[in-house]
Amino acid sequence: MDKLQWLKERQNGIGGSDVGAIMGVNRWKSPFEVYVDKTEEITEVKESGELSYWGNTLEEVLAREFSIRTGKKVRKNNRQLIHKTNEFMMGNIDRRIIGENSILECTTVSAFKAKEWEGEEIPPSVILQCQHYMEVMGADSCYIAALIGGQRFVYKEIERDEELISMIVEAEKNFWINHVQKRIPPKLDGSEAASKYLSKTFRNIDASLRVNLKAEYKDKISEYIDIKNQIKTLDEALKIIENNLKNELGNAEKGEIDNFQVIWKGITSNRIDSKVLKEKYPDIYKEICRQSISRRFEIKEISH
Repeated sequence: MDKLQWLKERQNGIGGSDVGAIMGVNRWKSPFEVYVDKTEEITEVKESGELSYWGNTLEEVLAREFSIRTGKKVRKNNRQLIHKTNEFMMGNIDRRIIGENSILECTTVSAFKAKEWEGEEIPPSVILQCQHYMEVMGADSCYIAALIGGQRFVYKEIERDEELISMIVEAEKNFWINHVQKRIPPKLDGSEAASKYLSKTFRNIDASLRVNLKAEYKDKISEYIDIKNQIKTLDEALKIIENNLKNELGNAEKGEIDNFQVIWKGITSNRIDSKVLKEKYPDIYKEICRQSISRRFEIKEISH
């Protein structure tokens, strides 16, 4: 299937990369983001980032290196797998291991996350992902082949854990039935997905409406204002340090001290001057100008 069809197919169930977020152990993705991924309409394929590109590109290299170091033969498995009874559980595994009831997952890891892989350590979200795949496949174990920081290769084995799998199945079942199928989003969080969801859901503005907020929101508003003031204070302190460093660099692009490098790089960008375009080429401006409506959020004190 093509990429767009594959993305739509992934909305029919929960995959291994979703589990850590659903169970609250993925620091980079929230349950709300998974909910949006499963419920929003997909009309186009968005360009993948560098991390995704290199992860896909290096998968074959990692699988081959795993075979060299372990002597185990692996085989690709290019199809969407669905659990035999819990059809909301799906997965795309990287490789099957020939002659064993085992699977192989290949991953590239940023140098910033290297500590999560030291010794026998494996990130919790990866463990959950592998247990999910083992349940979907009915496998006994899952090997992980990881390239850390682009220069260190490690492989580790995760054995099937029935107790953990039962927790995963229950969490996924609850999320799928009570949130995705019923179209009831999980608890709001601070993710970009949550912000976009609110903007899309409540985009029709009625200026005549007034809402009497619940009493509990008075404390939330006070907390909001207090945090905003703290951010402002910290931003100012940060800017002072930044300006002093810029002053120290002067016309130099880079400065170094111990294991730190400070960069004040020149960047050239080309932007359309909309004011000039409107004055000189009003017809073209009118043709290319597109109106957009958004909602600006603010809190202000009023007198009664």
